[in-house]
Formats: sequence, C-alpha cells, structure tokens
Amino acid sequence: MWTLTGFADEIGPDLDEQLDTLASEGIKHLELRGVWRKGVLDLTDEELGRIADALTRRGMRVSAIGSPIGKIKVSDPFEPHLERFRRALFCARTLGAPFIRLFSFYVPPGEAERHRDEVIHRIRALAAEAEGSGVTLVHENEKHIYGDIPARCLDLVEAVGKPHFRLAWDPANFVQCGVRPFTEGYESLRPYVAYVHVKDARLATGEVTVAGAGDGEVRPTLRALADSGFRGFFSLEPHLGRTPGYTRLNGAERFVAAARAFKRLLAEEGIPWR
Repeated sequence: MWTLTGFADEIGPDLDEQLDTLASEGIKHLELRGVWRKGVLDLTDEELGRIADALTRRGMRVSAIGSPIGKIKVSDPFEPHLERFRRALFCARTLGAPFIRLFSFYVPPGEAERHRDEVIHRIRALAAEAEGSGVTLVHENEKHIYGDIPARCLDLVEAVGKPHFRLAWDPANFVQCGVRPFTEGYESLRPYVAYVHVKDARLATGEVTVAGAGDGEVRPTLRALADSGFRGFFSLEPHLGRTPGYTRLNGAERFVAAARAFKRLLAEEGIPWR
C-alpha cells in the first residue's frame, strides 16, 4: 500500500493548521520543510521537541526532512554546508524521519560535465556522513542543478554506489527541464526510486498543475510503479500559487485540491493508499 505525505508548509506556517489540513484529507505523514516561518534546519531543539510532541498527540509522523542541502553553487564552500547536513541528520533522528531530501548543487548553464567530479565528491561526502544512521538520502531532480535530467540522476546514484543514497522522482521538475519523465527516464531510474513527489507541469510553459493535468506522464508512471511493487511515500507538493484557477485559493485550499486530484487518479487506477 502506498503512503501519502506532503510538504505541509505550503498549507501555511502554523503547525496546527498544517496538521489539521493533513488530517482532513486522511494523511498521517508530513514532509517537514518549514514551520513557523523557519526552514527545518533553522528550528531549535526546543521547536523540534514541540513538533515531536504534536505529532505524537495526533498519531502522525514525519516521512522526510525536506532539507535544502545541495541548494548552493558548486563553487560555494562545502564545509559549512556539510555542517548544515549534520543538522539535517539530527532533525531526522529527533523526529524519526526515514528520509532526507537533498539536491546536487547549482552548476553554471552548460557546464554540468565540467563540475561533475566536484559534485560527486560532495555527494559522496554527504553519503559517508549518513552511513549507519538508518536514514536514506533521496536526491530530488531540479532545474539548474547537476542532477536535473535522467542521465545525470543515474550518473549520480551509480557513482555514489550506496544503498542509502537513492532518488526522489519529481515529474514536474523533469518536465520543466524539457523531459518527458516516464518516456525518457523511468526505465533507467526505477531501480533507484525510493520516494515520489506529487506534482505535474506543462512542457510548453513550465506551469505547475495538479497530478494528471500536465505532461509529467503521471498516470503511466503510477501504473508502472504499482506493477513493480513499489511501496513507498508519495509526497504532495502543490506549487499552485501561480497556476490559473488556483491563485485565489489559500494554501490549505490549494493543498486539498492537489490531494484530491491525486487521490482521484489513485482511485481510477485501483491503487489503495493510506
């Protein structure tokens, strides 16, 4: 059975509102990226404790730490960033999160191959830091970083060669890089996909849509994942604030719209979720 979760900071900055909205949709996990107008890695120990207490009271859990690790230029100093990553590991341990989301560093346009060795060096260092922690690192494909397209995502995961370094599949981000995700990336990347982001986008404009309304080939991907026996997290990341038809809705309303669109797809495909 698949498990729904989501970037609850898109609902709003207040933890209670985040958890109330998730609960209203029957979702018992969240991907913690931010709360109280602070990024997850800037939360104090006391604030992490408050989150842990609230989750326990409500019978909810954290699916992943939605960290910004790897969202710096490949030329920026690495040691301070490695220290930030240690904070991400601490957050994961404190909240019992099995995954940490990260990225593979911004590279100048057209220079990905020139910076490959440095990117691999840095990702290997992050993976080494996480060795034995029980936490799986999942790389999110995103525009302008080294691992933006399927071929470089595959290069990353194979070069690191660690079972606790895997991929977060984000179809909308692939589309925004001019990629048809299922057609061009699924077969090669499926062995390494451990986490899935739920958002879609249109090739012509890059505009983000609810799942199934764009060119992210979400439906065939769901079918293939189900056929392959995937049993993991699907993390709602609406990003609908600039999408026509959703701009007048508040964050909670946009999140609910995205959740219901995805749940309709699952129902149509006969895929159970919890």
